[in-house]
Amino acid sequence: MKLIAGDFSTDCHGWAELLPESAPNQSLIGTHRVPWTVVGAGLTGLACARRLARLHPDQEILLLEARCVAQGASGRNSGFVVATSQFNGGYELAQLDHYRRINRINQFGLDLLSTEVADTQIDCQWRRDGFYHTAADQVAMTECGNFQRYLEALEIDHQLLDDATLYSLLGTGLYKAGIHIADGALVQPAALVRGLAQSLPANVSLYEQSPVLNITTAKPLTLQLADAEVKTDRLILATNYEAPALGFLRSYIMGSTLAGSFTRVLSQDELASLGSLREWGVLSLHIAGATIRLTRDARMSIRNTAEFHGATLLTDDDLARRQLTHRAAFDKRFPQLAQVPFEYAWSGVEGISRNGTNFFGLQRDNIYLAGGYNGSGVSRGTAFGTAIADHASGEETQTVSDCLASVPGTWIPPRPLLDIGAYFKIRSRFKGVGIDR
Repeated sequence: MKLIAGDFSTDCHGWAELLPESAPNQSLIGTHRVPWTVVGAGLTGLACARRLARLHPDQEILLLEARCVAQGASGRNSGFVVATSQFNGGYELAQLDHYRRINRINQFGLDLLSTEVADTQIDCQWRRDGFYHTAADQVAMTECGNFQRYLEALEIDHQLLDDATLYSLLGTGLYKAGIHIADGALVQPAALVRGLAQSLPANVSLYEQSPVLNITTAKPLTLQLADAEVKTDRLILATNYEAPALGFLRSYIMGSTLAGSFTRVLSQDELASLGSLREWGVLSLHIAGATIRLTRDARMSIRNTAEFHGATLLTDDDLARRQLTHRAAFDKRFPQLAQVPFEYAWSGVEGISRNGTNFFGLQRDNIYLAGGYNGSGVSRGTAFGTAIADHASGEETQTVSDCLASVPGTWIPPRPLLDIGAYFKIRSRFKGVGIDR
């Protein structure tokens, strides 16, 4: 099927809706000849372009974004920048090197973003003092014990919390236990992505609303856009779950559509009804449990749905129906805020693989790719983007080695079996979720 510009769905919902309007960069037109092209201006593409620009200060880096910056997945996540990944199931000594490799990648990405936010003074509500992993029912309580043993084995700084302590901190009595991880950051993701895009090095040229529709692999590589043609020596794809549309990772990556809601800004009395903290983030220890934020600007957000939706965003009608699920989950956690309305709803698509792996490296001559973060894309996508720039430039680093060590992806059958398999893969995440949803 031939791609057209309209295949790249977007809407005005999400974290970007909470920011002042921003005029997009111009779209690409005409014929261009450049040494480097990066496709995708999310966190991976932005990190890649930034690193390439510093490695090759005398060369032009072309950065193409199909939508407006911050309207893709990088601006639609819940804003958790993880240092330590949770692995479902019991701690396995045989997996120790794997755990450490993934966490090195996370830590590298977190440190990069922390430095970039500070150096370029990006106003994105950055807060680096960790967040909470919580459990409400038996399945999640079991994972809490698993997570504790894993953290102790890896000597990761953390604190165990009982129900009374969680209530005093967060203002909800739903959770029976939890763990606070000392490192990790919370962020307004759309503001972060916009800030990174606005602070790119001078030799990076960013064009928005410029989807690549076809790639011809003869040398030099040729990219066809609606109103432009690009000839480039090296191409880096940072398109995550949309890579198959360009002929890459077909049958290895798919998109899961998630949805969440924001409340209006809480009043001082409403904030006082919560716990002692005025900004926090909660990740459920059940893989499909609700993700909740109290943001610096006194809104609460909740995300607790994930589904196979053809790797597209939800319609307004779909969002309204999902918001009923958000409402029920919110009210059982915060009955004192049951009268607080939701002001916004949003959806976003994450790239997932069948076996939870990531994708990194050379795909074809002079074409490189990084993607597939399975819901951990803020820190990991930043690390992968930086590492793929190094790898394509012939640089050898620990992070390049760590990214190259990703296990091969498991084959996903084509449609219509893809639709059936993806439906059950995503649905299986909710097994036993209970009141953690």
